[in-house]
Amino acid sequence: MRKKARFSILRFLLFCLLITAASAYMYYNNGLDALNKIEANAKEIVIPKGSTVKSISKILKDENMIKDSFVFELYCKINEKSDKIKAGKYRISNSMEVPEIVEVLVSGKALIDTVRFTIPEGYNLAQIVDKINSLGVVSSESINEALKAGRYEYEFIEQIPDRENKLEGYLFPDTYEIYRDTTAEAIIKKLLGRFDDVFTEEFRKRAEELNMSIDQVVTLASIIEREAKLDSERKLISGVFHNRLKRKMLLQSCATVQYLLKEPKEELLYEDLEIDSPYNTYKYPGLPPGPIASPGLAAIEAALYPEKTDFLYFFARNDGSHVFTKTFDEHINAQNKYRK
Repeated sequence: MRKKARFSILRFLLFCLLITAASAYMYYNNGLDALNKIEANAKEIVIPKGSTVKSISKILKDENMIKDSFVFELYCKINEKSDKIKAGKYRISNSMEVPEIVEVLVSGKALIDTVRFTIPEGYNLAQIVDKINSLGVVSSESINEALKAGRYEYEFIEQIPDRENKLEGYLFPDTYEIYRDTTAEAIIKKLLGRFDDVFTEEFRKRAEELNMSIDQVVTLASIIEREAKLDSERKLISGVFHNRLKRKMLLQSCATVQYLLKEPKEELLYEDLEIDSPYNTYKYPGLPPGPIASPGLAAIEAALYPEKTDFLYFFARNDGSHVFTKTFDEHINAQNKYRK
């Protein structure tokens, strides 16, 4: 018994000496930054919530990150790290020493499991659903369920008239970063929250000056977004639409007809212009019942601050720019000239 006890004591002292030496090495090397020593052959290690040092050492041993579980557990105990290790997903290399691994786990600087995605300006609701679904984070079914506007408490939602696809136009186009374990509802809330940030109090007051609701502004901005290809033309196109609205003329926007089609066309046919829908601005005067896409900041600003102009007509050239005219005759003549 005495011999066995002496061996245990000697083993313990030997490990203490090793741990002390390792700690001194780290100290005299100016606090080795373990996070920078991760190599290309590193693995992602998940430390579950509520894990004990013993269970953590088993995880590391099973993943071939450490050679001896006892050394890991002993180091944590001597250095009072046992209850400081944080749960999470970490990237660790088996070339790292025990003190380095512990520093990473204690730092809590877990590998952030996120995904970045961009909603382009002018995407409609269906395109946004497809985009989010393609991330592999949530299903399209859960996204569509999350699109029920009653789930979200934003002042601007209260003014949206009841209609199908109520949140069309309000999922703001931008670049986002989300956790892979997030919910569809959290994603939609993030996009709506961005719109709430962008549509400032100044914009709200300007909408009142124009005698327009927020929804009308977003609806007009969405049409401008889909019509304008050049940044320099947005406010001029807005000026044309404002002029037509004041004169109670048909907006005659091809973009609103495209919204009704399952697949967009390079050029609309006469039969497309005859589709009986309040979104068809070739048949119904005024703005359509709601936005046809998500406008970006520039399009919203264009809708609120249109360029003053006498133009009432425009059509697109092949390069995406537009020809603007004041009268219908000028419009027809210009089309004949540029489309020869």
